[in-house]
Amino acid sequence: MSRRSALRRVGLLVLGANLLLVAAKGGVYYWTGSLAVGSEAVNSLADSVYSFVIVAGLYLTTRPPDFEHPHGHERIEPFVSLFIALGIFAAGGAVLYQAGTALVDGSPEVSRGPAAAGVLVASGIIKYVLYRYCLRASEANNSPALAATAVDNRNDILTASAALVGVLGSLAGYPILDPLAAVVVAVGILYTGVEVVRDNVDYLVGAAPPEELRVEIIRRALAHPDVEGAHDVIAHYVGPEIDVSLHIEVEGDRTLLEAHRIETEVAQSISALPEVDEAFVHVDPKEAGEWKPDDEVNRLVGRRVRDDEE
Repeated sequence: MSRRSALRRVGLLVLGANLLLVAAKGGVYYWTGSLAVGSEAVNSLADSVYSFVIVAGLYLTTRPPDFEHPHGHERIEPFVSLFIALGIFAAGGAVLYQAGTALVDGSPEVSRGPAAAGVLVASGIIKYVLYRYCLRASEANNSPALAATAVDNRNDILTASAALVGVLGSLAGYPILDPLAAVVVAVGILYTGVEVVRDNVDYLVGAAPPEELRVEIIRRALAHPDVEGAHDVIAHYVGPEIDVSLHIEVEGDRTLLEAHRIETEVAQSISALPEVDEAFVHVDPKEAGEWKPDDEVNRLVGRRVRDDEE
């Protein structure tokens, strides 16, 4: 299945599941009056809104390259994720306000019947399944939007658990636990928004990828039998993907055709990494006097050697 089809299928599945949870939690909230369940209904409503945004955003990001966007549209994904974060913050603030008002008034309602507990248990199970599904899909397709969705579903499990504690406490005769649980849910929602922002800012500012990936990039360059060294290695995010540029050091007696072959083979080896979009390789012949030490490369190569020895 293509990346386009996979991402759109996941987005539609998450949207459908969240709409189902909104209906279930909203109905139970109307019947029981539980603030904890009501906060979870708001949470699921926010999830549904940003799930719709994801579906629309993934439709844009998975369009093929065109004249105006020769590298494709994947760079839109971090903006989709940040829009998700705004929705999460709005939902968290609304829930926190409602729960805080109930605590200040000092008149929380007592939940009635087991329906509130049942819908929260079901929500936790559904969210766990969605978390695992979105996590696998995000890793397989290198999608920050789906990674943000996976994080949100994971945290929804925790907020549903907190809401369940509040509902059970209310049923046991401690109604104050219901709005307190809603506060915990609100904090969890807001923390999810912070995580989504933190994870996607690097994609927008062109940050360097994790060190393990930089080590692998250098390892692949130096693994070529005709490459004597490397320097000026730059790897940075361009949207959710990584562009790499580096200089490789080659003996100067190579013909132009041989140098071209070496450059192509190194670039292809690095571009084979699933996270890498493009690799740009410059060949420096020894006689040009451009071979030079690179402290960062030496540090990463030294780390690679130590790791291999262990």
